[in-house]
Amino acid sequence: MEKQYHVDFDDSHGALYAILPGDPGRVEKIASYLENPRFFHQNREYTAWLGEISGKTVMVISTGMGGPSTAIAVEELYKTGVRNFIRVGTCGGMALPVIGGDIVIATGAIRMEGTTKEYVPLEFPAIANLDVTNALVEAAKKFNLKWHAGIVQCKDSFYGQHDPNRMPVGFELNEKWEAWKKAGCLASEMESATLFIVSQILGARAGCVLNAVWNQEREKAGMSNPNCHDTEAAIKTAVEAVRILISR
Repeated sequence: MEKQYHVDFDDSHGALYAILPGDPGRVEKIASYLENPRFFHQNREYTAWLGEISGKTVMVISTGMGGPSTAIAVEELYKTGVRNFIRVGTCGGMALPVIGGDIVIATGAIRMEGTTKEYVPLEFPAIANLDVTNALVEAAKKFNLKWHAGIVQCKDSFYGQHDPNRMPVGFELNEKWEAWKKAGCLASEMESATLFIVSQILGARAGCVLNAVWNQEREKAGMSNPNCHDTEAAIKTAVEAVRILISR
């Protein structure tokens, strides 16, 4: 087949499984958890390494930040043969029990972004694949991690969340944020809804595991609010989940 336009490679990699960080700088670190890790390709925001888990080829490839580049990655990876996707990323906690350093496994996402509107109407939910989600939960339990599973908010604007009052639509942003909190939303991030919707439309399986960096609601409430930028726990969870999926 011809090389895909954005990722710039074809189906010769042979990977059915892909682990997707947003940040190209995290790809090599994640790949180091695989057997026989090696650099594969780099183009635009898409840096890719290959390795093995239980004898099967696994790709680690960055998606960049936000929905548009994530959708392109999933579309083109699917065309080259990938059928299973696990996002490994970071999030900010919203529910008070979510503390910096905790693991958040997204079972579904609030579609407060624009990319998926060009796939299906907003009434269609962005839901993670059950097999992948169960594998992530099993992996988190195996490592005795503090984890949460539930709905996350997926947004397009980082600063719309962190400085909403500066925005002309700040009233709407604040009102929706309060609604998501009251509904029990665990955390906020920027790629999960796109991953879930695009995978659903293609017929692929997708899941998402996130490291909670901090929780602004805990800070507002005067509660302890540790910051944690170490993504090792989320990475280990994703790699073990792939191992579980391969074994089944």
